[in-house]
Amino acid sequence: MLTPCLGREQTQARLATALAASRWVSIVGPPGSGKTLLARHAAARGHSTWVNARGMLRADEVLSACLDALDVPPTPGDSPEGALCRAMDGLDSLLVVDGLDLDPGVLGPTFQQVMSSTSEARLAVTSVTMAGQPAERVVRVAPFMVPRDHEPLSGPAVDLFLHRVEAAGGHPVDLEAHADDVRRLLHATGGLPLLIEQIAVQIALVGVTNVVPTASLSEAVHGSYELLDDDQQLCFRRLAQMTSPVSIDVVAEITGVDRDRASLLAGGLVRRSLLELMPDGRFDMLTPIRRHGQFLTASTDDRERANRALLSWADRMAPADHNTGAADAGWLVDLPVMRAAIAAACAAPETRDLGYALANRIFSSLYTSMRAREAVEILEATLVSGDGPAEIGASVARRAGIAASEVRGTYEGLWLLDRADEHALSAPDPDDQLARNASIRAEMHLDAGALVKAEAEARRALDLGETTVITRQAARTLADVQVSRGAFRDATVTLTDLLAARDHKDERWISLSARTLLARIALEQGRPTEATSAARAVVADARAVAEDRVALIAETLLRHLDPDFTPVEVDRESLPWAVRIPVLAQDAREMLRDGDQQRAAGLAADVVVLADSTGLGRDAVEGRLLLARALLASGDQGQAITTFLAALDRAAEMPMPLRVADALDGLAWIGQQRDLRDARTLAAAAVALRAPRQAASWGYAADQPLGVGRSVPTGWIVDNDFTPAGVEAVVGLFSGATGPATGSVLDLLSNAERQVAERVALGLTSRQIAADLFISPRTVDAHLTHIYRKLDITTRAKLAALVVDPG
Repeated sequence: MLTPCLGREQTQARLATALAASRWVSIVGPPGSGKTLLARHAAARGHSTWVNARGMLRADEVLSACLDALDVPPTPGDSPEGALCRAMDGLDSLLVVDGLDLDPGVLGPTFQQVMSSTSEARLAVTSVTMAGQPAERVVRVAPFMVPRDHEPLSGPAVDLFLHRVEAAGGHPVDLEAHADDVRRLLHATGGLPLLIEQIAVQIALVGVTNVVPTASLSEAVHGSYELLDDDQQLCFRRLAQMTSPVSIDVVAEITGVDRDRASLLAGGLVRRSLLELMPDGRFDMLTPIRRHGQFLTASTDDRERANRALLSWADRMAPADHNTGAADAGWLVDLPVMRAAIAAACAAPETRDLGYALANRIFSSLYTSMRAREAVEILEATLVSGDGPAEIGASVARRAGIAASEVRGTYEGLWLLDRADEHALSAPDPDDQLARNASIRAEMHLDAGALVKAEAEARRALDLGETTVITRQAARTLADVQVSRGAFRDATVTLTDLLAARDHKDERWISLSARTLLARIALEQGRPTEATSAARAVVADARAVAEDRVALIAETLLRHLDPDFTPVEVDRESLPWAVRIPVLAQDAREMLRDGDQQRAAGLAADVVVLADSTGLGRDAVEGRLLLARALLASGDQGQAITTFLAALDRAAEMPMPLRVADALDGLAWIGQQRDLRDARTLAAAAVALRAPRQAASWGYAADQPLGVGRSVPTGWIVDNDFTPAGVEAVVGLFSGATGPATGSVLDLLSNAERQVAERVALGLTSRQIAADLFISPRTVDAHLTHIYRKLDITTRAKLAALVVDPG
């Protein structure tokens, strides 16, 4: 139950009116004026999302906290501003950003962007000053009016004073007998509710005549502190060292008492308005109160003792084994506290080794609970604090690289692997650590589509690795590279040797993944029955040993092979990018197969945008091939040509020759429909790429009859790979074939970009445009980014003006 807003009835009414009339309301007033309580009452009237921004000094911290509260997973390559706009577009909830210590002017433009790019987003901010933006409406919270000498002792300030005295257990105050003392004390507070509460609590404890007037919040807090017993004072000082809300377990740890005693101590501080009980059961301090508490400990050892207690708590709560950890770990509710404990340990040379160990031990829980962003931030901060134990340091850097690649994009973790190499050189077994690093680096290159680099790193891991788990993992990556390059004979040998090696229980995913690759080879070589049987067996075996990731990959392949197969339902949004994107691509293939071209094209466009933003190069090629097919099925040959050519160029660069052949099939069919010269040559080139690999055509050549030329021009194919000269020649064949120009600046835009631009001119938001075009808001924003760059503009208003008057 919320504490009543005594004396704030008029302010509450003004706030309700403002929230009804404006989508962004800033509740502004001095510290201690009761802004947070007003915001809580306003939020309780409907659906709301609460963000505690106290103590955050950077804009990115506040935006990340907003996204976390809205449960929006970060997208690699995405800006926090864009993600917040999409998260709030159409959101039927009030986002409350409370206690914004950061200058609101810094975040003002971002909040203004949210308002201008959405139609329903609602925002409430509590802070000391306003942001000064056009969409902002301000409700000022002034101190209470205090009765003057000639006025009767009545009004909101007096009502709050009397209520808090009674709530704190004091005897009712006789206003007639103590009129002068009460008036004197209220005048000293300046009408600030928090100061009034402090003197009321003091009066409840020692009586009206024994309370000394205070002219500042710091003095009032100190006066209340002096009335605490020793245990309460210690609890207050220790809690003042915490920079984030804490659970009762942490309170008990830092005060050195059991949970029951900690509950009594914290409850006493709450009743004295020195501590705040949050809706989730954690405890927090208002910034000015915490500041005074930290001032009190300047000459004590409380900071040091609190830090030691936190390290003890973190060491006890973190998993003992660095390879275990569950998503329901109890300490995750106190993740900010764990983070602070690790940072404090890493800051001191004598405890840095423990800090490194803790960071390494909590990684599995963070990764399992899909908190990769928090993981990379904690691990990176650990690394920059100074060098830790070599072997653990290598593991921390390697894991930071894995998390960074997932959160920020495939190659964003490479520099961390370089750091892991530095640690590895000082480890007891350098080659083992270097092999582990090379194995992860190979996977990054593989995901990015840099197949030559991926193969080199995989072979390096094989040369350096001595443990079975590393050599098997590197061999699996090497086989994946070989399959992507169409080197099926080499891949079959690699996979056969891998499966013949000893299969440890903790390596089952490697064997299952190897069998999935063999199924893929069977599909590529035109043996669908064998591929189906192999994929079905992998799904069954993977489910039996709870290897859900591998099972999902095999299921995705099986869905392509067997339209009647019913997969396990999964939440797409919760999947890691490397798995989510192939699953979404298969969803789009099934839409296209069922004749829903528009939705297939929209989802394929999402796949392309996501793959590009995450740096998953192979998936980006597959997505473009799929998008081109959907566009062609929809009758948009011009855009299909552009998309096929983009897929051709990227696949040739990787190189993925069989995906080059797929692109050539599509272009050959379009060219023959248009009677373009040399169109039959494209089909001949596709055949020439497949023949030495004994590969079958399961792209357009399998669906559409193609006339095949007699020969391939010299220089198009060298060593069975398609050359840059071949790509240039194909692009030249279709030069100018994407559609007639109108002389407008909008000719620079693709068809998809023009569709977005036209809807922007109609005043639609990104979410509305996405629904209209069957694509995601993220894809709409990606199109807008490209449009702005092409047209050299920066706003929707300018784009709308150009659409209306393109001259």
